[in-house]
Amino acid sequence: MPKIGFSPLVFVAFALAACSGAPDQRITVPKAQVDETQRISYGAIALREVSLPTYAASEDIYVADENGQLSTTTGLLWADDPSRAITLELSRYLSQITGAQVASEPWPFAEYPDAEIEVRIEDMLALSDNTFRLSGQYFVAPENGRDRAKLFDLALPILGDATPADIATARGQAVRDLAVAIARDGLR
Repeated sequence: MPKIGFSPLVFVAFALAACSGAPDQRITVPKAQVDETQRISYGAIALREVSLPTYAASEDIYVADENGQLSTTTGLLWADDPSRAITLELSRYLSQITGAQVASEPWPFAEYPDAEIEVRIEDMLALSDNTFRLSGQYFVAPENGRDRAKLFDLALPILGDATPADIATARGQAVRDLAVAIARDGLR
């Protein structure tokens, strides 16, 4: 009777299966309530995909300790690609706040937008003092008029026990507050 042996690929598959733990949990970002409205100078606005730092662009949820070292919680991930999600959140909030036609690129409408917005995020993370920080710069390039570039630095409290759900809530509120700042200071 011939001997039956395991191929190296079967061994690797068994080893990987044995090492796998519980499945990852995905955390969604709840929509923050929008109470503010702002009149702006533009009827149609294109939003470019939001640029994130490497750590924030990953699915991992990062927290910075008091020394600034970043760490993740094993098995907890954002529910959507962060760059895509924040671009869509910001687009929705800008639309709700301004009443303008706002869409992320590629621009889906026949008529060109009146202005384009680009957002470059420098920091987006939960801090050990139970605050969520969102900082960076945004640029407004109107079809007619003067270009604008503004810095932003938002810090919001993480309420509750700073669970991943609490961090997600703070992130949603920070993106909403960024939309308010862009509408108030960049689009008028």
